[in-house]
Amino acid sequence: MTFVEPAGKDELNMRNLEVIEMAARVAHEVNRVYCGHLGDASQLSWSASPDWQKKSCISGVAERMKNPHQAPETSHERWLEHKEKEGWKYGPIKDAEKKEHPCMVPYDQLPSDQKLKDHFFCAVVDAFVDYLKD
Repeated sequence: MTFVEPAGKDELNMRNLEVIEMAARVAHEVNRVYCGHLGDASQLSWSASPDWQKKSCISGVAERMKNPHQAPETSHERWLEHKEKEGWKYGPIKDAEKKEHPCMVPYDQLPSDQKLKDHFFCAVVDAFVDYLKD
C-alpha cells in the first residue's frame, strides 16, 4: 500500500494526510504517557508541543506507513538519520535548544525502556495502516 503519493491528489491524499496526523497524535500521546510512567514528565501534550516536534512525529509516521514491515530498530535508525540531518547530536538530557538527545545512539546501545518506545510507535502506526486498508 502506498501513502501520500500523487494519485488523484486531493481525495486520497487528504484522507491519508488526516490519518497520518491522527496516527502521529496517538503515537505522541502514547510516548508521553509512557515517558510519564518512567518518571519523565517533560513531554508536552500534542496540542502544547512545538511544531518541530509535531513535524518530526508526522515524518516518522509517514515513513513507517511507507515501510510497515520494518523492524523497530530500522524505525529508530531512520529517526536518528532524520535528527542528524536537522543538526541534533547526543546529549545526556534532551535539550531542544542545543539539539541534544540521549537517544542519539545506535539502537543496540539504547536502554531497554527506550527501545520499548520504538515498539510502541511501530504498533500504533501499524494499527493505522490496517485502518487505511478498510
